[in-house]
Amino acid sequence: MVRYNWQRKDWPNFTFSLESSEDALYDFAEKAGHISGIWKAIPENMQMEAVVDLMLAEAMKTSEIEGEYLSRKDVLSSIKANLGLTNPKTKAKDRKASGIADLMTNVRNSFMKSLTKEKLFEWHQMIFGKSADMDIGKWRSHNEPMQIVSGAVEKQKVHFEAPPSNRIAKEMDRFINWFNETAPGGKKEIRKGPVRAAIAHLYFETIHPFEDGNGRIGRALAEKALSQGIGRPVLLSLSRTIEAERKIYYGALEKAQSSLEITGWVNYFVNTVLSAQTQAEEQVEFTLRKMKFLDRITPKLNKRQLTVIQRMFEEGLKGFEGGMNANKYIGLTKISKATATRDLQELVEKGIFKIVGGGRSSRYDLIIS
Repeated sequence: MVRYNWQRKDWPNFTFSLESSEDALYDFAEKAGHISGIWKAIPENMQMEAVVDLMLAEAMKTSEIEGEYLSRKDVLSSIKANLGLTNPKTKAKDRKASGIADLMTNVRNSFMKSLTKEKLFEWHQMIFGKSADMDIGKWRSHNEPMQIVSGAVEKQKVHFEAPPSNRIAKEMDRFINWFNETAPGGKKEIRKGPVRAAIAHLYFETIHPFEDGNGRIGRALAEKALSQGIGRPVLLSLSRTIEAERKIYYGALEKAQSSLEITGWVNYFVNTVLSAQTQAEEQVEFTLRKMKFLDRITPKLNKRQLTVIQRMFEEGLKGFEGGMNANKYIGLTKISKATATRDLQELVEKGIFKIVGGGRSSRYDLIIS
């Protein structure tokens, strides 16, 4: 019985219509151009600040989708070390944190290069390092079916079964050729980057060539396709948008893997890319406001106050959960309650903090407008 797209005789000849995606594709191009314009007008230190923020978001969320919750601090220090913003020795000792940071940096730095199986193996090694639990940097080779399942062992539901391992080498040779031929300037060029990214992600996830890590590498391939489409490293976090509505993503993917007609999948993915681009636009504008705010207030602050404010900014657009209060301030600075209260009052008097609420539930929020 034919259940999956790869079992059909026309595999992998996907068909689709872009009629329902035209507006989203136009908006994506417009927003990408807007960010590019902002980018050229801001100082280099602000550019790197925005790059780090977006790479950090992507690294954290692509891991969380796979059930791995890494230390934000460790991933951040590794990304900064990889970008030459700190001493390389400051890279996190946590292998998973440094590994995902290595992947993010490598995807960004090599976006214009042709795809090779050696590059995919390298990415796989970055994610897992030296693991005794599976083959690293190799296509899967086990005889058991590669299945995506959910539910308890006695009531498992099979959502998808990938091609058998003995087909993987041939399937991946064909996929890599397709990816390179559809790149800008290729003989089968797909001009709209989000469309090519949608197909690339679905195509790769369907083959599922590795024993583990396919989701992270599949999202990295989508980022590579988007970057090639606009001719520069794309400024967005696709994984952050996917993770926010994970069930919708898995539902759209499962449906797409049952047919070679993928209009619904392309429409879903293009709109997801657009949402990620919109979030990135907000992130870049937030970074600009943050840098200007810090330039203005830094001379007015003592070291403790500056440390706390910088820590609050590390939480990005969503802000510091629950705002700041005296207990959190004491925890971050290791000072007495009296000194913390005095510091917080000074920040209010200088127009940097505002008090929200009252009594024991009161908190302090930043005023960055």
